[in-house]
Amino acid sequence: MKQSYAKLFLRFLRFGCLAFGGPVAQIAMIKKELVDEEKWISKEQFNRALAVYQVLPGPEAHELCVYFGMKAKCRWGGFLAGLGFMLPGLLLMLLLTWFYVEYGIRSPMIKTLFTGIQAAVVSLIVFAVYRIGKHSMINYKLFIIAVCSSISFFLGVNFLIILFLAGFSYVFWNKGNILAIAFAVLLVAITTYTIYQKGFTIKTGTPVQTAIAQPNNKPTAQIFITGLKGGLLSFGGAYTAIPIIQQDAVIKKQWMTREQFLDGIALSGILPAPLIIFSTFVGYFGGGWWGAIIITIGIFLPAFSFTLIGHSLLEKLIANTSLHSFLDGVTAGVIGLIAITAIKLFLTTITGIPAFIIFFMSLLVLIKFKSKYMVIFIILGAGLFSLVWSLL
Repeated sequence: MKQSYAKLFLRFLRFGCLAFGGPVAQIAMIKKELVDEEKWISKEQFNRALAVYQVLPGPEAHELCVYFGMKAKCRWGGFLAGLGFMLPGLLLMLLLTWFYVEYGIRSPMIKTLFTGIQAAVVSLIVFAVYRIGKHSMINYKLFIIAVCSSISFFLGVNFLIILFLAGFSYVFWNKGNILAIAFAVLLVAITTYTIYQKGFTIKTGTPVQTAIAQPNNKPTAQIFITGLKGGLLSFGGAYTAIPIIQQDAVIKKQWMTREQFLDGIALSGILPAPLIIFSTFVGYFGGGWWGAIIITIGIFLPAFSFTLIGHSLLEKLIANTSLHSFLDGVTAGVIGLIAITAIKLFLTTITGIPAFIIFFMSLLVLIKFKSKYMVIFIILGAGLFSLVWSLL
């Protein structure tokens, strides 16, 4: 563990360059080298640290890098390790964003390619609802909370209100406390009031808008807050940040179209990086290159801060069963949000025979095969299928 700052940074930069295949593959790679081979910490310590980060929001693999860096060289080591791990994905996403803006919008062939990829991305989001829900919906209470959250979000209730009430409802429901009923009644009241104020209108994005070549000039603080919300509320993996960031970037503030948002998720899926790096692409459409950097800082700030500021305190808090129940309830609420987001994206994206074929086949492959590189093959295969179909 005793090594220079430069050597520490370069080691985690190498991890970042090899971080294909999603969080499971990334965590396995880090564990194999630092725990199994070099024994920086014991396997028991690693499992305990991983358990802490799995409960907290943010990309677990990145948080583990910060944890190991801090073990080696205190806070500066944690910062350098986290920076090294995220830097390759960030630079590649900035490069792909430039390519997308300069060539992707103008080229009919690339537009056809991304049309197919968008259908595959919807299948990834649908599968994420199943995968995260399978591990999180451990009882009927959480399932009911997820369903109620879905309905409320569909009817226009602010997602922060939904997640707050979902968390506390589960805490008091587990204790048999009447306050659980009070929170449920409050959610119904807020939903009813929202419908009364807004009318029964469901926004799914900006369907009349075509692809934009130039970014908006949204305030820097607004872009940063969007990223910070995504980073703080990404329980269970990067997919849980999708409805939160989409709500700001596509529906409320309309930085970009729904199609462009899906393209950003697709691009992040082929990079050696946490999937949450799609936020860099989103930030560009909010405020140009500076917006891309600002939203990335907001997204990753919680992942750095949890370890650098208070990891020892977090380990104590995780032992608190009430907090654990609250986070379980929030996770159920987030699953409800993703489910509605997936349904909306399906209805607005899967509009033709080729799109449905791509969606169905992608979902089938995800269910059947468990390879860590499957997402890359699905995204590239969907684009190729779309190109071939267009030539028939």
